[in-house]
Amino acid sequence: MELLSPAGNVEKLSYAYAYGADAAYIGLKKFSLRVKADNFYEDEYKRVIALKEQFPGKKLHCALNIIFHDNEIDALKQNLDYFRQYPIDAFIVQDIGIVPLLQKEFPNTQLHLSTQASCVNSEAVKMYKNMGFSRIVLGREISLDQIKRIKDSVPDMELEAFAHGAMCIAYAGRCLMSAYLTGRSAQSGFCSHSCRWEFTAGQKLTDIQAKEIATSGELLLEEQQRKGEYFPVIEGDDFTAILSSKDLRMIDHLADMKGAGVDSLKIEGRMKSVYYVAMVTRAYRKALDALEGKLPSCDAAPFIQELENVSHRESTTGFYFNKTEADKTTIGASDSKYYLAAQMGKEIAGDEFEKLYSLGQKAYEKFKTDLEQMHPSAREARLKDLEIHTDRKIEAFEKKEGWKLYECTALNKINANTEIEFISPDFVSKKAMPGDWELINPETGTKVNWVCDSHPCVIYTKYELPDYSLLRVLDPDYREGFIRDTGR
Repeated sequence: MELLSPAGNVEKLSYAYAYGADAAYIGLKKFSLRVKADNFYEDEYKRVIALKEQFPGKKLHCALNIIFHDNEIDALKQNLDYFRQYPIDAFIVQDIGIVPLLQKEFPNTQLHLSTQASCVNSEAVKMYKNMGFSRIVLGREISLDQIKRIKDSVPDMELEAFAHGAMCIAYAGRCLMSAYLTGRSAQSGFCSHSCRWEFTAGQKLTDIQAKEIATSGELLLEEQQRKGEYFPVIEGDDFTAILSSKDLRMIDHLADMKGAGVDSLKIEGRMKSVYYVAMVTRAYRKALDALEGKLPSCDAAPFIQELENVSHRESTTGFYFNKTEADKTTIGASDSKYYLAAQMGKEIAGDEFEKLYSLGQKAYEKFKTDLEQMHPSAREARLKDLEIHTDRKIEAFEKKEGWKLYECTALNKINANTEIEFISPDFVSKKAMPGDWELINPETGTKVNWVCDSHPCVIYTKYELPDYSLLRVLDPDYREGFIRDTGR
């Protein structure tokens, strides 16, 4: 089975490929259902071409899955030359109105039917095949038994199915709630995720009375024409959720998906972080390798377990086995006990290393000379100040046997006196204690006590780090079982 990962921008695309995706899907400009994702603009096609060369054999799918109005078709026509610059292997489409245009302008590019088209039966699959589609991204409301029936009926049609990520409470994601409440249509890529908002449940009662009722578990929704069918409404932390679905997680059932005839496993999340894309892609890559006999299951297990360290809600198997499982809602934002602190770059070695080392030594020698030339009382005051404000002290890094120096792009705060963890496509994680690594200013060659986003830094460590390694840190504000909205 193919592993298909999300890529909201070029950076995420590179990590999707590096962490094991066979293919990735992107959105171009404003023609996909994730307009709030960074998407791809201007001359980024050059970087995409370079990535395809760096990762030969990897595929690139492009989502053109909004419902098009005439003015949007006009805009699409005006952007065709721009689209041609990308090495696109397939377009993901829901609106069949643009199919003839794509077939004419991109005759060698495959057409994949978007899950938004709600294709869940073999007769529809046959129709789309006759129209020229080579793959169906099945509606999320389908069961594995139904997938098998479709595959048996149309064996030469590729079937793609979601395996992991956020689910939508609306059928095939065709939701009007966002448009109704905010004027932002989900079908044009502007979903405000209103279903996950914090609604208060209560009546014209005192706050205490309303809270008592809302948290009792006895509050139910019942539609007038469907007596006896109830939605439980249970309030927690001053809000309730009746429309927020659980996250899909099928990593323990990949053999079932393969047996049903699924050709491609899709991970949801073009708006998710680099950390999410890397970790989830890596877990499914290892699980698939174990399924195909390329990796012992015991070796894959630690990577799969790391899914618990990625932002997520409660999980479900969706509609694949039992519809009632998909009907269960959850509360709260997705969360993780880690935050991504930095992206690691290439090793700094040879002349570059020596130049930085020399800078540090010169800075330290100047620091010592300046101290020695001070009046004794001024020097004493300066030394006392450095005891209090240690970050003002100038200290060069020293060469250590076996240690390596790496470029580092800080994304959050990193303290030099704390434990950090490196993760990579090749190893699960490596904990680095203070003393196992040092933060270095790349402009001066001297040690620093901390860095944060936009601060230049390199890391000197005893660990060997493969390309595309990441640095994560335990989030001190995380509490197990406590729901918080982190914005991630």
